[in-house]
Amino acid sequence: MDRGPLHSGHSSSDNPPSTSQRLPILAGYFPAWSIYERNYNVADIDAEHLSHILYAFANIHENGTIILGDPWADTEKHFEKDQTVNHKADKWMANVNNLYGNFKQLYFLKRRHPNLKVSLSVGGWSWSTLFPTVAMDVEKRKRFAMSAAQHINDLGLDGIDIDWEFPKTEQEGQAFVTLLKDVRSALNDTQSSANNTPYLLSVAVGCGPDNYKYLHLREMDDYVDLFYLMAYDLAGAWNEKTGHQAALYRDKKINNVQQLTVHDAITHFAKMIPRHKLVMGLPMYGRSFSKTTGPYAEFDGVPDGTWEKGSYDYKDLPRPGALEIYDPEIGASWSYDAKLQEYVTYDNHQVVQQKAQYVMDQGLGGCFFWELTGGGSNDSQRNLLTAAFYSLGSKLDTTPNHLSYPASHYDNIRSFAT
Repeated sequence: MDRGPLHSGHSSSDNPPSTSQRLPILAGYFPAWSIYERNYNVADIDAEHLSHILYAFANIHENGTIILGDPWADTEKHFEKDQTVNHKADKWMANVNNLYGNFKQLYFLKRRHPNLKVSLSVGGWSWSTLFPTVAMDVEKRKRFAMSAAQHINDLGLDGIDIDWEFPKTEQEGQAFVTLLKDVRSALNDTQSSANNTPYLLSVAVGCGPDNYKYLHLREMDDYVDLFYLMAYDLAGAWNEKTGHQAALYRDKKINNVQQLTVHDAITHFAKMIPRHKLVMGLPMYGRSFSKTTGPYAEFDGVPDGTWEKGSYDYKDLPRPGALEIYDPEIGASWSYDAKLQEYVTYDNHQVVQQKAQYVMDQGLGGCFFWELTGGGSNDSQRNLLTAAFYSLGSKLDTTPNHLSYPASHYDNIRSFAT
C-alpha cells in the first residue's frame, strides 16, 4: 500500500507522548438505518480491522429509560442467509423468545472475533434533547443507569456509549458527571462473573470549543474508559466561508478565516484526560459546497450529496471530473470541480495514514470512524479502514469481549452462557 507522506512540517510531539504499551483501538459506528437504502448489514462489517463497534443510536424516554431507536432493525428483523454472519437464515420459531435483528448478528460477530467489543450508543444529534432533564433528576438518572446495564445484559453487549450533543450550561456539564457516575456504578453492579473485564463506558464529545467548553473533563475521567473525539464537522454550511472539516493543523498561510483543527482539540483534551483514553474521530464522508472557488472562500448553497444535502459518502469521492488535493502541511485533503464550482472537504487515505501516525506519535488511544457505511472503495489503496489499520501498526487492542449473559431477557443469548 502507498502510505503517502506521514509527517508534515509540524511537530507531532508538542506534548510528551504516553509511554503506555497498549495496543491501539480502531472503532467504527454502525448506524441502525444502514440496513435500509444503504444495504449495509452487520455481515458486511470488516471486523478483521476493528477492535470496537458502536451501535447508533438508542433514544431516551422522558422517564429516563433508554429505549431502542428502531426495534425492528435492532432486535426483530429476520435476515436471509446472505445477510447473516454465520450464513444461515434466521428462522421463525414458536414458543421461544429469541433475539434477532442487528444485535443478534453483532453477537455472532463477537463470537467469531473474541477481541471485538460492541457498545450501544445513546443520543446523537437527533436524540440528545432529553439528556439535561434526565441527568438533573435523581430518579430519572437511576432509571437511565439501570436500563443501560439491562441493555448490555439483554443484547449481549460490552458497554454503553453516551453521545450527548451537547451540554450547554455549567449545570448541565456537572449533571453529565453525575449521570456518568450512576452509569458506572450500575455497570459495575451487573458485571458478569464469567469475565473480569469491566463493561465499557465511553462518551462521544465535540471538538469545537463551543461544544466542549462546559464539559468537566477531569471529573468525567473518573468514570469514563474512552473519549471518542468527534474530530470532524469543524467546518460546514453553517459557516460564512468554506473550510476544512477535519484538518489536523492550521493553515499558516490563511489569516482571515476561523480555523478549528484536530490538533488544537486534542491539545485541549490531553491537558485533562490521559492520552490513552483519547480516540481520534475520522470522517467517512465529505462536506460539500456549491458556487465557490475552494477552501476559505464564499459559497452559495450545497450539493444534494449521497444521502443528505451537503454530504457525500467517501466511496463517492472524489466526484467525477473533480481534482483531489492532499496537503500534508495541514493534514487535509479535498476535491474541487472547477466546472461545477463544487468543493468537498474530506479525509482521503493519505490523511488517514497521517492522522493514524499522529495518534501513534502522540500516545493516543486510537482512531474511530463515523460511520462504517461510507468508507468502502473499489480501489483497495484508498480504503480508509485498512489505511488506518496498517498505519496503527496492524495490531489492535486485544481486550477480550463478553460472551456470557445468563441474565439476558432472550433465550438464545442466555443459551450461550458458560
